[in-house]
Amino acid sequence: MKATEPLQVIDSKGGVNGYDPGLSEDELMHCYRTMLAVRAFDAICLKLQRSGRIGFSIPNEGIEATQVGAASAMKKTDWIFPSYRDFGMALYHGVKPVDMMHNMFGNASDNSRGRQMPVHFTFVEPIKFVSISSPIGTHLPQAVGAAFAAQRRGEDMVALCSFGDGGTSSLGFHSALNFAGVWKAPVVFLCQNNGWAISCPAEEQTASDGFAIKADAYGMPGVVVDGNDLLAVRKAVVEATEAARAGKGPTLIEAKTFRMGGHSTSDDPSGYVPKEVFDEWRKKDPIKRFETYLAASGLWTPEKRAELEKEVDAEVSAAAKDAQAVGPPPLETVFSDVYAEIPAHIRAQGQAAFDLATRKGDAQSGGGEFPL
Repeated sequence: MKATEPLQVIDSKGGVNGYDPGLSEDELMHCYRTMLAVRAFDAICLKLQRSGRIGFSIPNEGIEATQVGAASAMKKTDWIFPSYRDFGMALYHGVKPVDMMHNMFGNASDNSRGRQMPVHFTFVEPIKFVSISSPIGTHLPQAVGAAFAAQRRGEDMVALCSFGDGGTSSLGFHSALNFAGVWKAPVVFLCQNNGWAISCPAEEQTASDGFAIKADAYGMPGVVVDGNDLLAVRKAVVEATEAARAGKGPTLIEAKTFRMGGHSTSDDPSGYVPKEVFDEWRKKDPIKRFETYLAASGLWTPEKRAELEKEVDAEVSAAAKDAQAVGPPPLETVFSDVYAEIPAHIRAQGQAAFDLATRKGDAQSGGGEFPL
């Protein structure tokens, strides 16, 4: 396959030309429901941010098929090294919206104890979902290191590493692909080419013919896929994970898609993306694309969408209310989760912080005694 020919599975009428995605009807509907849940999460986070209840969020509209299609190809024993536009990967594997909302509020139930920005999720269960990092490209070498370690231990683990087109300009991208190629590490590199690295268009990001072609330099296959076709993304990632598990090394997948919103809730894309581009991509809505397949398979009706939308809207709304009601992280969490045994100098700093909180009348002062 040439790097410029995107892999497609679902045609305009919902047919798949005999392709079997290897998913049951329930699993297919789970994919669909997950995409709707991503949209619901997006919409509610935008309202929370605009009303001043959270500080930040990342729109996912338009990228759902890439996220969910890739996630559907991964085992529970695999590790995911996500970008910050991968809400669907966590939701697909059973992470509850409320646990994601805890991070959006940075409350006491947040796995990062409020130390990360919103959208920087991390989970150990139900799948290894490594902490999202804002610096671009830093997680790519981490994914290679984890995969190489698992390979050396003889473990059945593949690392899925997701990043945007802008991430290919990072030093981490080149270091990661170089080492992964040399070691034949079991990694799947998933480049979400959504057209823009914030306001920098893809054509100003690289002089090469796309991003998958860069795989040639590092001794691995490069595959281009229609990122709005969930089954095509799944097919590409399944094949890449099978190769990785067989000891054949990494694959670089370029999913061509488009984000139907700003880079974040702080960004206005109308300042750099022409309206006609949005109009054209809206016709390629990945959820509607998947609906054509489900309808042709007898699994979808407009009434079914309305039912599921109501269901996920209620779930995410309840998650936001529950997370907002949780208080901030306790003061001692400034010092916890770092050392197995707290050193004397850190303990002294902790006691000083609690003494100060007591003098100020802080409700978290715990009577002035450092509790750790």
